[in-house]
Amino acid sequence: MTSQPQIHNGVPIPRRNQRQRRKQLAGLLFVSPALILVLTFFVIPLGMAFWMSLHNWPLLGKPRFIWFNNYTRLAQDGQFWASMRFTVYYTLVVTVAIFAVAFPLALFAEKSRKLTKIYRTAFFLPVVVGFGSASLLWAWLLDVDSGLFSPAAQSLGFTAKRVNLLADFDTTFWSIIIMVVWKTAGFNMIILLTGLQGISTEVQEAARMDGASAWQRFRRVTLPLMRRTIALALILSVSGSMLAFDQFYIIADGGPQNSTVTAVYWIFSQSFVSFHLGYGSALSMVLLVILVFISVLQLRLLRNPEGM
Repeated sequence: MTSQPQIHNGVPIPRRNQRQRRKQLAGLLFVSPALILVLTFFVIPLGMAFWMSLHNWPLLGKPRFIWFNNYTRLAQDGQFWASMRFTVYYTLVVTVAIFAVAFPLALFAEKSRKLTKIYRTAFFLPVVVGFGSASLLWAWLLDVDSGLFSPAAQSLGFTAKRVNLLADFDTTFWSIIIMVVWKTAGFNMIILLTGLQGISTEVQEAARMDGASAWQRFRRVTLPLMRRTIALALILSVSGSMLAFDQFYIIADGGPQNSTVTAVYWIFSQSFVSFHLGYGSALSMVLLVILVFISVLQLRLLRNPEGM
C-alpha cells in the first residue's frame, strides 16, 4: 500500500520536498540547544546591557531613561580613552611576546623526539591555572618583603637592596607581561602545533628537494599553509588581551598612579565601585564594538594573501 502525498492548501507536496523539510526540521532540532544557549546567555544579556546603557541606572532606586547621554559622557571621559590606549598598547606588546615564545615552542614540540609528550605537557601546564590564581601567585612572587624575586635579586648581588618591582610603571608592566606569557604561551603553542601537524610532509619534502632552505620553507610553505591557524590564535590572543582585568586588578590594583588601568578595569570601577550601572553598560557596548571591529579587520587581513 503506497503512502498518500501530503496536501498543503489543496496542492499535493512532492515527496522530495517532504524529505527536504524533514531534514531541515531534524537540523533545526539538532542546533536548537545551541540556539537556546546563545539566546539565553548572549543575545538577551546583550539586549539588556544596551537597554541599561540608555538609562541612569543606580544600584538602588528607579532607573531613569536618558537616551544617549551615557555615550555623550563617554566621549568626554578622558580616563576611559586613556585606559583604551593602555589596553591597545598592552595588547600589541603581549600578543607579540606570546607569539615570539609560542611559535618556537610549537616548532620544538612538533618534531618527534624522546620526551616529546613530557615537553608538551610541561609547556601547557600553566594554562590549566586560572588567571586569578596565577595573578595571586605572581603578586606574592613580586612582593618586596615576602616575595621571591626581590629578595633573591638582593641575595644574588643583582641589587644593593630590595627593589619594589610594583612601584614603577615599567617594572610593573613587564612583570605582568612575563606572567601572561608564562600563563598563555602553552595554549597558543597547542593551536600552532595543530596547524603545523596539518601540513603534509610531502609538501615539505618537495620544497626541500627543490633546494629550499629551512628559512625559505618556513616563509614560503609553513606560514602560508598556517594562515587560518595563525588567524585563530591571533583573534583569541587579541580578544583576551583587550579584555584583560584579573592580572592588573590583583597584581597592580591599577597602579602605580592608575597607569595600568585597562578598559575592563575602568568598566568594573564605574559599574561596581561607583555603581553607575548604566554608564558601565555604555562603556561595555563601546568596547564590544571595538572588539568586533578588530576581529573583523584581523580576519580580512589574514584571509587576503597580500595581507601578511
